[in-house]
Amino acid sequence: MRDWLIVSGSLAALAAGSARAQSTTVPEAAPSAPAAGGAAPASDEAAPPAGDIVVTGSRIIRNGYDAPTPLTVVTTQELQASAPANLADFVNQLPSVAGSTTPANSNRSLASGAAGLNTVNLRGLGSNRTLVLVDGRRSVASTIDGTVDVNTIPQGLVKSIEVVTGGASAVYGSDAVAGVVNYILDKDYRGIKGDVSYGETTYGDDETYRITLTAGAPFAGGRGHVLLNGTVIQRDGVQGAPRDWAQRGMYLTQNPAYVAGNGQPQYVPSTSAGLNNVTGGGIVTSGPARGVYFGQGGTINRYDYGQNYNRAGNGEWTIGGDWRVNQHIDGTSLQPAERLRGIYGRLSYEVADGIELFGEASYNYTLGLNLGGRQTDRGNITIRGDNAFIPAALIAQYPTIATTGLTLGSFNADYPTRQSRNEREVQRYVIGAQGKFGLLGTDWRWDGYYQRGVTDNYILLTSPNRTTLGYARDAVWNRERTQIVCRVTRDGSTDPLAQGCVPFNSFGIGVNSAAAVDYVIGNPYTKTKFEQDVAALNFSTDIANPWLKPIGLAFGIEHRREESSAFTPAFAQAGWYSGNFPDNAALAGKYDVTEGYVETLIALPFAIDFNGAARLTSYSQAGEVVTWKAGVTWSPIGDLRLRAVRSRDIRAPNLSELFQSGGGNTNSLLNPWTGASARYRGVPQGNLDLRPEKADTWDIGVVYRPSFVPGLGLSVDYYDIKIKEAIGALSAQQIVDRCFEGNEALCRQIALATQSNVTAPTFPYGTGWDRVTGPNVIPNLGDIWVYTSNFNYVVERARGVDFEVSYTSALSRIAADLPGTLSLRGLATRFITRSSDNGTQPPTNSVGQNSGALPKWKYRVTANYTVDDTTVQLTGRGFGAGVYNNTYIECTSDCPASTALNRTISNNRLPGAFYVDAYLAQKIGLGAGEGQLYLQVNNLFNRDPALVGNGPSDTSSPDPGTNRTLYDFLGRSIRIGLRFGLGA
Repeated sequence: MRDWLIVSGSLAALAAGSARAQSTTVPEAAPSAPAAGGAAPASDEAAPPAGDIVVTGSRIIRNGYDAPTPLTVVTTQELQASAPANLADFVNQLPSVAGSTTPANSNRSLASGAAGLNTVNLRGLGSNRTLVLVDGRRSVASTIDGTVDVNTIPQGLVKSIEVVTGGASAVYGSDAVAGVVNYILDKDYRGIKGDVSYGETTYGDDETYRITLTAGAPFAGGRGHVLLNGTVIQRDGVQGAPRDWAQRGMYLTQNPAYVAGNGQPQYVPSTSAGLNNVTGGGIVTSGPARGVYFGQGGTINRYDYGQNYNRAGNGEWTIGGDWRVNQHIDGTSLQPAERLRGIYGRLSYEVADGIELFGEASYNYTLGLNLGGRQTDRGNITIRGDNAFIPAALIAQYPTIATTGLTLGSFNADYPTRQSRNEREVQRYVIGAQGKFGLLGTDWRWDGYYQRGVTDNYILLTSPNRTTLGYARDAVWNRERTQIVCRVTRDGSTDPLAQGCVPFNSFGIGVNSAAAVDYVIGNPYTKTKFEQDVAALNFSTDIANPWLKPIGLAFGIEHRREESSAFTPAFAQAGWYSGNFPDNAALAGKYDVTEGYVETLIALPFAIDFNGAARLTSYSQAGEVVTWKAGVTWSPIGDLRLRAVRSRDIRAPNLSELFQSGGGNTNSLLNPWTGASARYRGVPQGNLDLRPEKADTWDIGVVYRPSFVPGLGLSVDYYDIKIKEAIGALSAQQIVDRCFEGNEALCRQIALATQSNVTAPTFPYGTGWDRVTGPNVIPNLGDIWVYTSNFNYVVERARGVDFEVSYTSALSRIAADLPGTLSLRGLATRFITRSSDNGTQPPTNSVGQNSGALPKWKYRVTANYTVDDTTVQLTGRGFGAGVYNNTYIECTSDCPASTALNRTISNNRLPGAFYVDAYLAQKIGLGAGEGQLYLQVNNLFNRDPALVGNGPSDTSSPDPGTNRTLYDFLGRSIRIGLRFGLGA
């Protein structure tokens, strides 16, 4: 895209002002042009042509207007040079984007509906605070929490992506707290074009096929236009973790030498580590036979505890010794598999001069296939003394087992790893009209549309059933002692689940029949539906001003209705290790929103422009709220532009936050009473009393385009977002920790269940317990329920600085005989603050925690050289060094007391990373058309990710030892492809 487009904003800049994204009407990009950013060269040769330019961030059209709101613009050329496997992979590399949900970092979110999603998260404030638009219109969500899967956008039609990184609610409505991402489609395309590519890693896995095909043609003498686009993406993923770095047993472990007050650090990042209370075929975790484990075919072995041998309390981690026996990362997906199928069509017709009718329809099918980790029973399998599978040799060595029984831990290698199959169908239909008319000597532009969106989400899990597994493990001899049977079979149980019970041997690997596995394993499922209806009407004009530039005015009204429903069969609502979906009524709800807005752009003396907007929004559930923005730009000299925006933005509670009841997750937490891990069931609860979040945003920036260096542009923008009454819930770990510290109100959000009460205790507060009268040990899996409910009680804060520098020049400017064009671009964000204050503990700044999503620095630098028909681009991307946690105290000796708020750790440092990508493209002839062969190599030097230890509590199904949100974990990947175009 031509240099002048850089005027439209800073790619790394925060849009603290409001913004209603519209498409940018620009000339076709020159092949050698750079991606657009926030600062434009001041040379006349790069000046925009006459005509309207609509800039994302405002509804007001102004020729060459420099908006006060910084704006990211990513062009077709930059998308092509990155050749991503899918659109989301590129967007998530932008410095302002941090913490987005991807299939890789959500592969353990089996039952939540998040598995397989590709979202955009600006500023690390959450994907639900980033508004996603298609051609300026709110896109259809893929889940009931309002999250949009980026890969439902027609990928072969996207000609640019515009990102307003800041508040934009005054013009666009709810959810634009962190900003807006607007995908601009090439609606006027003529001809036929396609892109076919294949990619895989240097290890021969993650094979990916991508095909897009687009056709567009005018009809009726140019008054009409038809457009079709189809997309097919197949990504095989990487099942297990076949990488050398992932085989090193990296975890954040409890220090085996730690005792409160002895000066040792509590946490130790360790390699050659593993949980010693689980093995594939079972390990005895208590009593005289402790340390006996069972291998292939039921062999009996003695476990080497390494540095943890016989230590009480902190003994669940082995460092050294037989740590490899405890590894089961083969049961996870390093990169889940994905399937995407999409079709999009658009028909438009100019029924009269200045009036165009249009209709759009799209259908997207996505499939995510995840391995979520083996189901671990961490030292909580009770085997009775008369169990028929207890090896005779073990009883001979430890005779008391025959009467007392024993306790095992296992990751149950004989049955399949937990799996999820997430299928989504997203349909979007739009009918509308747009045009121009004259009134009172003023030209007006208008558009109106109705949009219908329907999302169907189907989640199918593969999981053990608690009840059937319990029945199957309790294996005994029949009364004739001729056959091993289930105790419930011998005793004639009438429980329907007991019928057909096949005994399960808990002592070894490869010792169970397919029938035994089939009896234990089941497929709970749920279906959810999200429906959205939107109708909107917008007007804009320029009012003549005889003294200064025309006064811009825009206003409009919008009505939106959202509704969710679900179906879960009774058998899938309880009793599963993974699943336990909410019942049919738990996700049923709806709300309506009616909004009206007005926006103005006024030129003032002394080269000052003012841009302001206000919106009144009425929610059927959450009441009325007013949002606004006020922004100014000032050019004290021709090359320099200063800008500032102040805005009030909102996010309304979504359907999930309002109506969800039941369901939840099963996981582990750190028991503060014992220092060991414990299993729990988390149960989310909706809250109909939630109010909209309110965010106050500042953005202050400068754009410098020196006229004496044509093609050079620089911008710096500071942002500060403070969200009051943010919607949030304490995590299960936070609830338990605060209970331990004496907060009895939070203790009442913890309920106990008995073996006969496997469904959720009554909420609110269940039976409850507190620090004084309650147990001193949190019970194991199936015995504790932690209720998490959303409230307007959190204060969220995000601050940082965005930087961009870009330069484009024909090399002939340097020397007359040098061919080609060089384009350089650097983008960086310095995150300063990202904190949450929930009132129960001091707010913690998460910036620089490289175990999470927000490093201190994130950057992307590109160098593009184009000569004749050849393009070469190098990209450097990375982030700065950081720590595990900003609250941790690093020490190796003489450590202070370790507390729930300030844990001590032997090594709190985590490195940054820098990756180099390379791109080479060559134009070729294709008969009547033209084509382009390309080669894209990501992580050119095949850098391994830094080892990041997960744990010490959330290790029920250990992930590979790195942070897949930040680090490149697949290694070098290579993609080859062909782009082609026929006609025009």
